[in-house]
Amino acid sequence: MADWFQPVASDLMFPHTDPLVFLWSGSPGLDSSTRTLSTPSPGLILPSKSSSLSSPALSSNGHETNSSSSSSAPPDTVAVVHPQPGAHTRSRQSKAHHHHPPIDVLPDHTLLQILSHLPTNQLCRCARVCRRWYNLAWDPRLWATIRLTGELLHVDRAIRVLTHRLCQDTPNVCLTLETVMVNGCKRLTDRALYVLAQCCPELRRLEVAGCYNISNEAVFEVVSRCPNLEHLNLSGCSKVTCISLTQEASLQLSPLHGQQISIHFLDMTDCFSLEDEGLRTIASHCPRLTHLYLRRCTRLTDEALRHLAHHCPSIKELSLSDCRLVGDFGLREVARLEGCLRYLSVAHCTRITDVGVRYVARYCPRLRYLNARGCEGLTDHGLSHLARSCPKLKSLDVGKCPLVSDSGLEQLAMYCQGLRRVSLRACESVTGRGLKALAANCCELQLLNVQDCEVSPEALRFVRRHCRRCIIEHTNPAFY
Repeated sequence: MADWFQPVASDLMFPHTDPLVFLWSGSPGLDSSTRTLSTPSPGLILPSKSSSLSSPALSSNGHETNSSSSSSAPPDTVAVVHPQPGAHTRSRQSKAHHHHPPIDVLPDHTLLQILSHLPTNQLCRCARVCRRWYNLAWDPRLWATIRLTGELLHVDRAIRVLTHRLCQDTPNVCLTLETVMVNGCKRLTDRALYVLAQCCPELRRLEVAGCYNISNEAVFEVVSRCPNLEHLNLSGCSKVTCISLTQEASLQLSPLHGQQISIHFLDMTDCFSLEDEGLRTIASHCPRLTHLYLRRCTRLTDEALRHLAHHCPSIKELSLSDCRLVGDFGLREVARLEGCLRYLSVAHCTRITDVGVRYVARYCPRLRYLNARGCEGLTDHGLSHLARSCPKLKSLDVGKCPLVSDSGLEQLAMYCQGLRRVSLRACESVTGRGLKALAANCCELQLLNVQDCEVSPEALRFVRRHCRRCIIEHTNPAFY
């Protein structure tokens, strides 16, 4: 079976009719090789700089593969033309094997189930085994997801070749591809996004985290041409300042349709250029947002949150961690989300005090998760309002809040008995009394972080006795 996957030397050197173009980094014999099928293109045939290189792989179905070697030569993407498996390949195999391998007995539907668990690079390698596997490996049902990884991967070229191959049965359009993940591919540019926009109208999920070379125009093109796009991850794309439809797409929409984008999940973490006006544009074009992550978007202010609450009333999860210009007035606007809000993170927003927390607690009674780590203005008074108004709270992080003490924990223990995760790291005023109250009333506690807190080993043992499934993170050397 292993012999089937060995590349033929002549195939690696000369193009033939109906060729397979294999894209990969390093040697053709590596398990992590990234390969795909397409028509021959002179621009894709590059010399290999090393016969044994380390590189990330192209994968589908959410898998990643990597290979490594001791070669000092820099890895690079190589494209080599291979023929479609034919008679001359089978004749060589028949001389080495006088009987059919047992796997050939399996019916097509069983082989398809097996192939569905393989990453993209392995699917392309399987296409070289024989004509039957060639047809099975390129079955459209196996190509709903493509994942590309690696800083050195020529990702623009890989996307172009893959989409071209997947468009062969339906010229100029790929109706099967729904998910594309190219996180960390720093060579990704607008050209690849334009290809996806033109060829993949059924795209539902796009992740380009860490691809800092893409711009607003390419993102506009994708959201305009892919009406079913629901999940968009732009974290680390520092050039992206907003999300909108292209002017051409806006003119084609009827007044009844409105200029709406169907995105539900949007991650713009570390989009440092995002400002209030950009968030206003996003909110007005994406009214269906339910999950929005704006961590470390340091230019946002309370005014931006006013537009967000007005246009996107269905938000369930919102992260504003490290948005240091957001304060209590911003939380007052967030509180307008009312019963929808389940998850809120305002970690290290130092302008937030009990006043803002009280707004959220009063109008968002279904809140399940609150991260207020580093909000030094939060006190026991704010925790008391939170405990009384949000009895379904499951997770709370008030680490590095020096004004939180045992009194606030006792209120939580009384009203929020379903708590499962609590972080009190570096809360200087917390002692064993507050921990005992939590342990005695919150029997479902699963994680308790009391690192850098002045709590005794006896209090920690009390927690262990009452919450046997609880993992206790501590810095007390006397407690084992």
